Amino acid sequence: MTAGTTELSAGALYYPDVASTRFYVGALAKLSVLQYFVAESAVIGAWAGQGPYSRRTGYISDLGALACGDFSGRDVCSPAHLLMNVSFAVQGLGMIVGAFLLGSALLCCAARTGVPFARGGVPFARGIAAGPAGRAGQAARAARARWGAGVAAAGTARLLTGTAGAGTVIVGLVPEDTGSAWHVAGALMYFAAGSLALLVLGGLWLRQTPLAWIILACGVVSFAALIAGGLTGMRVPEPGTLERLMGYPITVGVAAAGLVIAQRVQYERTLRRRAR
Repeated sequence: MTAGTTELSAGALYYPDVASTRFYVGALAKLSVLQYFVAESAVIGAWAGQGPYSRRTGYISDLGALACGDFSGRDVCSPAHLLMNVSFAVQGLGMIVGAFLLGSALLCCAARTGVPFARGGVPFARGIAAGPAGRAGQAARAARARWGAGVAAAGTARLLTGTAGAGTVIVGLVPEDTGSAWHVAGALMYFAAGSLALLVLGGLWLRQTPLAWIILACGVVSFAALIAGGLTGMRVPEPGTLERLMGYPITVGVAAAGLVIAQRVQYERTLRRRAR
């Protein structure tokens, strides 16, 4: 092994290959959800209702309604509804692609550089070889258990993220004024699974990166707003604000997770270039 190779972090030397293009694409897919904010602002700018659209009182789904007129007592008219619905679908696909490409082992270690791994996904325990056989075995079993729990949590986060992504794809494909219950089901999938995914991922990364606090906070805010919406039936003075407290943190938290992973992949790639 050359001196240059030893500069590589152990996470790059062993499974998973953190510098893989697959993981970089997965990270970018998560970051792509930020396009939602641009699209929403553009659609609000094109609003043609009798009164201006307000993020405080207007529902997000009103922006994707196909027809102009009264909907559940609200004056709705969104000429740019196609852009909004496409944005919903693109956001969901970004989450689904990210969940598919970013393996559980990668998510378990992505937020911390230099995490040692054994081939096959079992981490090395520093100093095990130097101790007596009994202590070595105990340390190895403990390390393997911690690794297994981390991979399980990461797998749960992947499943929840994919579910949330599928939910917002449904929201984009089935606008609120189509009369289909699938729209409400898709929205609930996005809010519930998305907030829980951030809680799991934020907790998993809590000791690995400061951004974990942002991800965890986003999950807490979104989940608390979802509970509040359920308890009140959204009959609050500013339903648009409450709904955005459910949805905006998920977009921000998913993008933050993508940023963490993209930074880790770039870090590993930089080390590899220096080692050549």
